[in-house]
Amino acid sequence: MSDLSLHHVTRPSILTENAPVLIMLHGYGSDENDLFGFASELPEELFIISARAPYPIQPYGNAWYAINFDAEMNKWNDNEQAIKSRDLISKFIDEVKETYPIDKNTVSLLGFSQGTILSYAVALTYPEKVKNVIALSGYISPEMLPDDIETKDYSRLAFYCSHGSQDQVIPVEWARKVPQFLNSLSVKHTYSEFPTGHGVAPQNFYEFRSWLNQRLEK
Repeated sequence: MSDLSLHHVTRPSILTENAPVLIMLHGYGSDENDLFGFASELPEELFIISARAPYPIQPYGNAWYAINFDAEMNKWNDNEQAIKSRDLISKFIDEVKETYPIDKNTVSLLGFSQGTILSYAVALTYPEKVKNVIALSGYISPEMLPDDIETKDYSRLAFYCSHGSQDQVIPVEWARKVPQFLNSLSVKHTYSEFPTGHGVAPQNFYEFRSWLNQRLEK
């Protein structure tokens, strides 16, 4: 790891220059090693970077932003922290482009759960920095987006979105709002559901890997 904004682990590409890069953003309470388990099964030309969220939480793991509960056990997001993390990831993307031998125009994000919520926020706020987003088991939080999204150019951007229909952590109804939201911005996307809980089923993995391969060929 070099001295960049976010602690991270890498799997270099078989390409020595202009490699497409995939940046992984884990879920709440996890760390950079979680999604990195996918790396060995992903295309060898990808330069893979798995980042650790900036806020340590007890008893272990990290978060992109705090989730708070009130006396009735209603939970809400710390949107201020979330926006700081959104902008920190944007800065991290810039640093990655300067530090590693990658193709600056082929940046993909892969998020899970809270990492997906941040992936949506980063890509819809800074569409010029990202080409592809794999959004697993998450949703779009409008509070983490700028007011001017209608004026942005999303023509390069494409999303692969998926969710478990039995998800007990993030209701599938929240994810089902994503296609309509992306349609309203004319953003290319695909949406899939799998009969699983809050996780990534094997068929889900194979589908997003195939989708990413097709996108890398464009």
